[in-house]
Amino acid sequence: MIEFRSVTKRFPDGTVAVRDFSLVIPSRRITVLVGSSGSGKTTILRMINRMVDPTSGTIEIDGDDIAGIEPVGLRRGIGYVMQNAGLLPHRRVADNIATVPVLRGVRRKDARARALELMDTVGLDRSLAERYPSQLSGGQQQRVGVARGLAVDPNILLMDEPFGAVDPLVRAELQRELLRLQRDLDKTVVFVTHDIDEALLLGDQIVIFTTGGIVAQAGTPQEILAAPADEFVARFVGADRGKRALHVREQNGRPVVVDSEGRAAGVLVPDDAGLGARAGDGSPADGSAPGGRPEPARDGGAR
Repeated sequence: MIEFRSVTKRFPDGTVAVRDFSLVIPSRRITVLVGSSGSGKTTILRMINRMVDPTSGTIEIDGDDIAGIEPVGLRRGIGYVMQNAGLLPHRRVADNIATVPVLRGVRRKDARARALELMDTVGLDRSLAERYPSQLSGGQQQRVGVARGLAVDPNILLMDEPFGAVDPLVRAELQRELLRLQRDLDKTVVFVTHDIDEALLLGDQIVIFTTGGIVAQAGTPQEILAAPADEFVARFVGADRGKRALHVREQNGRPVVVDSEGRAAGVLVPDDAGLGARAGDGSPADGSAPGGRPEPARDGGAR
C-alpha cells in the first residue's frame, strides 16, 4: 500500500504543484491519476520513487516513510515506464531491458536471459532482441519500456502517460496488453493520463485532479460515473454532454446501446458471454474486486 499524508510540493520559483494531498493507493490494483496539464499528477507519481521530494507531508510504502530510504535504491526497486519509452538509443533491446538488473549486480548473462523472458511476457518476438530502439515501431518501443519496468519484478509499477505518443489503434492494443499483464502479474500500478476514457478502461481506482494537485473526486469508475462529485467532474467525464448517458434500442432483433444523440455505442450481450467484469456494476457476485479482477489470496504489500 502507498499512502500520501498531507503532501505539498512547492518548487523554488514559488509554484505550488501539489497542495495538502492525501490518498491511499491500494496494493495490487491499478490506480489512475487523471487531469489536465498542470494538475500535479506527474509530480505526485514521481514523488513515489523520490524523483521529486515533497516540501512537506509524508509518503509511506507498506508503512515505511520513504524519506528514510536512499533514493537510488528506492528507484531501482520500483518499475517506471514513461511516455516515448525513454529507451537508451545506443543499446540493443535486450540490453535496454536488462539495464536495472545489471545496475543491481545481476550478471549480464542472467540479466539478458531475464530480458528474453520478459519479451515473451509483453508480446515481443525474441528476434527483436538485438535491434536498436530506432529499428522498432512506436508500439514495440513502448512494450520494451514496459518490459524494462518489470525487469526486477517490482511490486510497484509507475506509468507516466506511457501510451500517449502512439496512434489510437496501437494505444488500444497496449491498453488491452496492460490489463492482461495485470491479471497475470498482479502489481500495484500507478498510471498517469489526461484521457478520461483511458482512465475508465484501466482503473480500479481513479483520482481526478484539478489544478494544484487538488482531488476533485476519487473512486471506482462506476462510482464516478454514477455520481460525479461536482460540475467539474461531470464535465470532465462527459456526463454534462450526455456522452455517458446510454440507452438501449432494438435493432434487427438485438438490443443496441446508443448515446444521448442516438449514436451506436455497443451491443448488450449475456453476462456469461465471456466479457470482463469491468462492464459490471462494481460489485460482482463472484467475489471479484471492483474492476473485475479476483481478490488475491496471498498476503503482502506494495513493496
